[in-house]
Amino acid sequence: MSDKRILPAAILCFFLGVLGVHRFYVGKVGTGILQLLTAGGFGIWTLIDFIMILVGSFTDSKGNKITQWT
Repeated sequence: MSDKRILPAAILCFFLGVLGVHRFYVGKVGTGILQLLTAGGFGIWTLIDFIMILVGSFTDSKGNKITQWT
């Protein structure tokens, strides 16, 4: 289980998703940089990440699912 939380990741993704900030939050620096350079995969990648965060299937850098809201 990850020590990261869904609520902060979802808020970061919603407001700063095109900058990849939510990926930096969970420790995925490499893909965070890619999102930063591609404006969140032209918004599509950000939308997919946001949905995955809300349904609880988003993982941190170690592959652990982020399942706790607060």
